[in-house]
Amino acid sequence: MECPFCAETIKDEAVVCKHCNRDLRVALPIIAEIQETVLELDRLQRQLDRVNTSLALFDRPARFLFLNGGIYVLLPSLLLLAAHYLVTVAMNVSPLYLRIASVIIPMPFGMAAFALSKIGYRGAFGLGALTAAVSVTGMFAVVAYLDGTSMVPATLQEWRETFEYGLSIALAFLTGNILVILVLYILPSTIASSGKPNAAAYRMARMLGQHVGQETMRRRARRIQDLMQTVGPLLGVVATAAGSIYTGLKGVFGH
Repeated sequence: MECPFCAETIKDEAVVCKHCNRDLRVALPIIAEIQETVLELDRLQRQLDRVNTSLALFDRPARFLFLNGGIYVLLPSLLLLAAHYLVTVAMNVSPLYLRIASVIIPMPFGMAAFALSKIGYRGAFGLGALTAAVSVTGMFAVVAYLDGTSMVPATLQEWRETFEYGLSIALAFLTGNILVILVLYILPSTIASSGKPNAAAYRMARMLGQHVGQETMRRRARRIQDLMQTVGPLLGVVATAAGSIYTGLKGVFGH
């Protein structure tokens, strides 16, 4: 942490600043209380954002659905359809470029869904699924119109490839949403947090070796607790991104 008097970095356990020699015993409880208050306000703000989103849906459902549907479903669907037309019709190049575009395009809309409208990961996956359904249906319609074929996949393999392609779009949307939650809320809260690590973090710290001092053990437990708070969402980003890329490119490179 930083000394409240000289702003130099000191250990969390310090009671006297080694730089300015100020007594920290009075200031530390106040600092800890302020940090806990900030974290609690952040948690309450997130709850308020979710409540406001729910109230907007129930208060004016038509306006809410029209606005969010237009921004987070119709707009990315139009961009995906444009990418499909350019890759498969106008330039007639490898479908690999379309699959890459179908992973990249939905991600910023998933990020905006939370950053602007406070839509969480459940709603983001639903919006991503709707985007996938609208865009894939539109792609089939374009191909059917140009080639004079049926819009409906003819074989079980085509149905599976269609589902996997749509899933890659939905997962890309979800990846962007989780990523912005991690960056805007979880990482800042973890960085700002302080105080005594929880019991689980202490147990894991002791498993790594007990022949260290109490101060070293506490710092180790603090690092473990910070890691525990961030690893879940980070793994979620990695998993959804990997799933989106895998399902999106699977049909191009084969099974």
